[in-house]
Amino acid sequence: MSDQPYDGGTGPAPYQQGYEGYEGYEGYEGYEGYDPYWQQAYEDPQAAQQYTQQWQGQTWETQVQQPVQAVQPVQSPAQAETAYMPQQAPAQPAYASYGGPQPQAQAPQAPQAPRTPASGETTSGYGPATVAGNARITDAQRARLEGRSPIIEPGMQPAALTALLGLLLSGTAAIGSYALLVPLVVLQAVTAAGWFRLNGMWPARQGIALAFLGALAADAVLLAAGREHGPAAILGTLGVWVLLSLVLQLRSHAEPDERMYGLMATVASAALAIIAAGHLAADPDAVTVGAAAVAVAVLARALPLPTQASVAVSLLAAAGAGIAVGQLTGLGAKGALLGGGAAVCALIGHRVASYDYPSKFVHFTAGVALPLAAAAPAVYVLGRALA
Repeated sequence: MSDQPYDGGTGPAPYQQGYEGYEGYEGYEGYEGYDPYWQQAYEDPQAAQQYTQQWQGQTWETQVQQPVQAVQPVQSPAQAETAYMPQQAPAQPAYASYGGPQPQAQAPQAPQAPRTPASGETTSGYGPATVAGNARITDAQRARLEGRSPIIEPGMQPAALTALLGLLLSGTAAIGSYALLVPLVVLQAVTAAGWFRLNGMWPARQGIALAFLGALAADAVLLAAGREHGPAAILGTLGVWVLLSLVLQLRSHAEPDERMYGLMATVASAALAIIAAGHLAADPDAVTVGAAAVAVAVLARALPLPTQASVAVSLLAAAGAGIAVGQLTGLGAKGALLGGGAAVCALIGHRVASYDYPSKFVHFTAGVALPLAAAAPAVYVLGRALA
């Protein structure tokens, strides 16, 4: 083969198709693969940048990339050809061979997963308990979460009603058994209703009615049998009503846990209402002293004093009231012991009625009746012992 440049004449077929690597021949413009834009890009760097920015075509890139902002000038047509080659590695940014500022590849954002509610938060939009309050929880639960005591004492108005009912018991006991029966029935009805509401069961008409009927049955048996058979009448009526409550709860179609709660509330309510009949079985003078002492003790407990001081003042006031009323009866100074014992039981009932953030209805039912109902056993036992 001759070393002279090809003059465009006849020759072998490969020379007719053009030689890609030869660039110095001045008649090379007639080559069919020659692109005048590459020559311009070789001479003018700005033109090369313009064309590289405007070129669009399919690549093998699978990631979203930002358009290239700046590219160094093309140094040769061979490098310009490689600039448009598709990228094979997704992690390698486009135009990396030029060494200029590289755009950051942005991966498509994954869809965000739905937010799961935090602990204590419900899907209905209510969050956990706060100091400001939360309608989804009870006052007692909020108090425990905030580190406060769930005890709220009834206050002065329920204490005044307790004192009024106690004075009625004290006055009617001196008159006779049938006169005592009127305030006693009121006490038993309020006790039955207040205990169910204190346990969060409302309305509970059947349970309240059953407990109240037990109290009326105990009163009837006491009036028929006399005071000397008081313990037998009270315990016998209580046993029958426990069995009756069990049978009625077994016939219920509620859930097992709910039936158990109902059984315990019914039995406790009936027991308290029946035990309150101890005022009817006790000695009349003991009822007079004990009921008056409870009335004074509850009023003293409602005074705005610290708890320890209030309890001490209440017991001392009850003892003093026992001595004062005992002078009017045949007990004398022994009334201090009777009044103190009745006051201790009354304060226990007062404390029970204050538990678990009770409502105002609880305060005006259980808060009124439980001190007098709880004091009935002490009045009966101490009255018989001191008589």
